[in-house]
Amino acid sequence: MKLYTDNISLRKIFDIKVRYLLFLGLFFIFFSISSSFSSEKNITYMQILQKPNDLDLNLKYAQQQGKMGNYKQTISTLERLTMIYPENIEIKLYLLSVLVQVDSPEKATTIIEEMKLRTDLSPEDLESLKEIEEEILDREPSLWNIAADIGFGLNFTDNVNSVSKTRTKMESDAISEFNSALFDRTESGSLGITATRPIGEESSLLLNFAHTTSNQYKEADDDFQSYGFTIGLDTTLGNQSLSPYLIANKSDAQHDADSFSFMYGIGGFFSVGERNSFSYGYSYTDAKANQNHSDLTAQETNSISHNYTLGYDLIITQIISSSLSLGYTDSDAVVDAGNDAETYDIGLVLNFAFPWAFISVGNSHSFNDYKKEDTTVNSNRIRSDHSMTTDIMITKALGDFFPALDPNRTLFMNLSYEKLISEANILNYDYIADSFAFSFTKSLSIMK
Repeated sequence: MKLYTDNISLRKIFDIKVRYLLFLGLFFIFFSISSSFSSEKNITYMQILQKPNDLDLNLKYAQQQGKMGNYKQTISTLERLTMIYPENIEIKLYLLSVLVQVDSPEKATTIIEEMKLRTDLSPEDLESLKEIEEEILDREPSLWNIAADIGFGLNFTDNVNSVSKTRTKMESDAISEFNSALFDRTESGSLGITATRPIGEESSLLLNFAHTTSNQYKEADDDFQSYGFTIGLDTTLGNQSLSPYLIANKSDAQHDADSFSFMYGIGGFFSVGERNSFSYGYSYTDAKANQNHSDLTAQETNSISHNYTLGYDLIITQIISSSLSLGYTDSDAVVDAGNDAETYDIGLVLNFAFPWAFISVGNSHSFNDYKKEDTTVNSNRIRSDHSMTTDIMITKALGDFFPALDPNRTLFMNLSYEKLISEANILNYDYIADSFAFSFTKSLSIMK
């Protein structure tokens, strides 16, 4: 594949690097100062892997995860501790209290019956067992666990209209002037409601509704609202899980053609040892657009695509973990307009779980090989392009600043920077864009 690059002056490169380093430096200083307001250090999963038998550390981790609403992690940690310390009554009572909270009467009842056979229980222990047992009998178990996620964000992009480096473009085999690159602000909001219900001991049903809005300050023609619905089944067998799913999504554009997509697929996950895990997946997507007066050729982009993914996650140290992803997509347009393409993706992400913040640094490459010419652009050349995306994201719980405002640490603020470099054999798609984003996300438990 031949890639066409653009010469950038040393001065421009220097300016970009200075701005980037200044941005990172300011936020590292900001979060370092903010860490002093946190009265309690977070215990990471990597610390637990390094000291799985440390009773005090694991109990603190279980308590921490419980406060955050991660009851699966809490239960898993306590169950492991009961096997390591079978004589410790306090651990089992703690486990019982959590099982009651998450409506697991079968597991709780089994543990209670086992503890009743012991001869070393104090009167206080027996009284606690009796109270838990009565609570289980009095409560009607909740079949559904419902949670909501709310988000709001601002994104600032210096080339929202993807103007080429040469500020020219091809139209019907002729070169014409491109508009100047636009700096724009995008406001986005999101709402997600997820409901899960256990099916047997190892499976659970998942239902999700998602709504997203996007409004741009200048390029209002690209404003849209989207609605999505997902149904899936998650099955766990030992160190493996399998998750088939169906997704329906509708996008209502402000001026462009509305679109609808239907996807079904399956994802898998399995772990090898304590530090290695692998994932894989396949999906089929049928995407359609509703042609309107502002986009008379929208239906030409209707497509069917097949996507294959592979992933590898590695816990490197107590703080650092990595994720490698590979992907292949084969997309065929129903009406050929040069939209048929094969896409190859590769990405690497490094995660840093510092006590004061979570930092993610990623780099991804996407190679697109189109199958036929797009005659509306260039009838003599088949498009081929390569895009590289580099990004960094910093996440911080608001509860670290204001424990009284967010005691459960469910409100997070996210800061991110992204640089996109696209190189192509057709100048229309040869461009650079820098983006800065700031967002808040909040998780709420509605029913459990």
